[in-house]
Amino acid sequence: MALFTYKAYDQSGAKVDGQLEANDKAAAIAQLKQLALLPTEVKDFTEAQKSVFGFSSKVSLSDLEFLTAELSLLLESGVRIDRGIDIIKRTKAKPALAKLLTDISNELKKGNSLSGAVKEHSDVFDPLYCNLIELGEASGNLSEVFAGLAIDLKFRRDLQRKIISSLAYPMVIFFVCILSVFFIFNFIIPKMSAMFEGVDNLPWYTDVMLSTSEWMIQYQGLLLIGVIASIFGLIYGTKQPAFIKWWQGVSLKIPVIKTAVITIERIRFNSGLAMMVKAGVPIDKAIGLSAGNIKNQSLQREIIIAKNKIKAGSALTPALKQTSLYPDFFISLLEVGEESGNLERVFEEIANRSRQEFEGWTERMTTLLEPLMILFMGGFVGGVVVVMLLSMVSINEIGI
Repeated sequence: MALFTYKAYDQSGAKVDGQLEANDKAAAIAQLKQLALLPTEVKDFTEAQKSVFGFSSKVSLSDLEFLTAELSLLLESGVRIDRGIDIIKRTKAKPALAKLLTDISNELKKGNSLSGAVKEHSDVFDPLYCNLIELGEASGNLSEVFAGLAIDLKFRRDLQRKIISSLAYPMVIFFVCILSVFFIFNFIIPKMSAMFEGVDNLPWYTDVMLSTSEWMIQYQGLLLIGVIASIFGLIYGTKQPAFIKWWQGVSLKIPVIKTAVITIERIRFNSGLAMMVKAGVPIDKAIGLSAGNIKNQSLQREIIIAKNKIKAGSALTPALKQTSLYPDFFISLLEVGEESGNLERVFEEIANRSRQEFEGWTERMTTLLEPLMILFMGGFVGGVVVVMLLSMVSINEIGI
């Protein structure tokens, strides 16, 4: 059976939309009519899933956080997991999420466990998520597990939004600056060039300005193609393992970026650790699973080395002290947690303090970037305008 998305009207004239399973489009329409609905649009999932540019959409972090939070609420209310998945699927779930829920629902109907079903979708659910669900099924506290995962996913979603929003303003300023320079060299300076015809001994900066304008007009098609190709090349490169590995290494060498990367990875690692320890997972296994939350391969390698040392009999604090994730203050918290046996609370505290630290860093960087980008734009565009004015003055001096 295929999955269809539909839009329809009920008997009272109200709009209704959702998803349903049917053998074909005609069968889907027949089902809607049996439900006393007047369909206005019925699409196969594969058609609805395509974006404007023809690429298939995927389950986003927001979708996963929505699914996890809803499942936690439904399970807490006493709804069975299979019934809860069907309820969410019939709501306004996005096509990609609806397809995921259909696959999981089919696996549950076959008698498979929820943890086994989500493991079939490793591109959506990471190992930490899958293992926590497996532990929740074994202990019978799936609702609490989903609640903890929802909190973690909500922070990751907010973190993603903050990073994007902190970069949005500087990027807008930068593109406005580029467009301004493009406009000046393509429209303003060519109109002024008539003023300099027949004038000998022009200043060097005037020659540079006129030559640059002439070059941009002559090769602007190739320049535009080059810019577009560079953007697509960068997007393609960010998906290549070799480029990702190179950038991850470079990011740890740039002081400002290094601080942000380590803080983000510390949050991911410790929030995962807190959930695993709370679920009763042994510390060495918890560290190994939580290492999957770390995106930077260099930092992940350090954590895996620490895990192997702990597994071999080393104490927790000395092993983690040798990694880049924990500065001295957090090491002292780890020592307290290890001695008191309350590691769950310590990991939560480290994650919370790191969140506050990153939020402060983001605010400082945003506050600093705004005036810097304005100065950059003013200096760049203003420099071109000053050269234009000096060139005009030089004509008068030559004429005198």
